[in-house]
Amino acid sequence: MVTKRFQELQVYQLSERLADDIWRIVDGWDVFAKSTIGQQIVRSADSIGANIAEGFGRGSYQENKRFVKIARGSLNETQHLLRRAYTRHLLTPEQIKSIQIIINELAPKLNSYLNSIGQLPHNK
Repeated sequence: MVTKRFQELQVYQLSERLADDIWRIVDGWDVFAKSTIGQQIVRSADSIGANIAEGFGRGSYQENKRFVKIARGSLNETQHLLRRAYTRHLLTPEQIKSIQIIINELAPKLNSYLNSIGQLPHNK
């Protein structure tokens, strides 16, 4: 049986990339924007990967699926906050385009990962 670490999962790596890109963007905002929507968007983006990691380590398919669903919810929250940030002129069209590329790859991979739990040998 082949065992994978969660860090090797492509869905996890994409979630890290998204969170890091958002962090770098928010880091350049003014104090008000950072302390309001900035902190929330960084937390929601970080939550995606954190929940993938936690679910992976829970030891049961049911628990893993539950945490991946939470990660999916965090991705939706992140998308909502990105829309708000863009509407408030905190994000450039280029930044949105770059982030959207990651989201367009991450969202279906997150769903595929959820559907695969219990079917692949790397899941506990």
